[in-house]
Amino acid sequence: MHPILIKLGPFTIYSYGFFLAIGFMLAIVYVTREAKRVGVDPQKVSDMAFYLIVSALVGARLLFVLTELHDFVENPLEVFKIWKGGLVFYGGFIGALIAGIWYVKRKNMPLWKTADIIAPAIALGQSLGRIGCFSAGCCYGKECDLPWAVTFTDPNSLARLGVPLHPTQLYESALDFGIFLFLIVFRKRKTFEGQLIWLYSLLYAVARLVVESFRGDPRGFVGGMLATSQLIGIVMIPISIFMLMKLGRKKPGFK
Repeated sequence: MHPILIKLGPFTIYSYGFFLAIGFMLAIVYVTREAKRVGVDPQKVSDMAFYLIVSALVGARLLFVLTELHDFVENPLEVFKIWKGGLVFYGGFIGALIAGIWYVKRKNMPLWKTADIIAPAIALGQSLGRIGCFSAGCCYGKECDLPWAVTFTDPNSLARLGVPLHPTQLYESALDFGIFLFLIVFRKRKTFEGQLIWLYSLLYAVARLVVESFRGDPRGFVGGMLATSQLIGIVMIPISIFMLMKLGRKKPGFK
């Protein structure tokens, strides 16, 4: 609701960037502790987190810029102002995936075991990041008359102003946190390495498809019916199911 958290003269802290930073910090704390619990070098995992965060930010921003290219042609410097919002999660996921594979191979770390360490942290970070989205007004919902509808009034907000909207950012924040809790409970019951990361991928894709149906910002595919993340989510559901079935058939103890 308030895009600017603190402003003292030229010094400004944006709500979006603040919650994003908190999400990243909590994710790093989690993966470091979880790595120690499962017997993976926590220093390697915390070092990897730096590469994942940078690559995720670059990938998320790049995909947003590509999908909204017309808005950046006349003002190219706006590309770098990520604190105002404008990150596409799946772009960040792809960027972090590439960096993560490179890092675990370089450090000779167990791929799927490391991925399972990271999976709950992704959902935890997202749940905080979406609160930042809500504060900035990006990723806003359709107009509605529900009791919990939210009306944005701050002129700095990226949302439509003066009309009651679905708080889609909070919908996704709650779902992301629910995925985090589920993975935390399930992690000690998993039957093969890689199960958590692909469960996360499946659950998030389904959650994103549901939330996107309430979004009110512009759609880019199939005549404006589908958003970029919906299209990617539709692809990720069968891929996630396939990988869960494939890895589940392997013998325990593989990397």
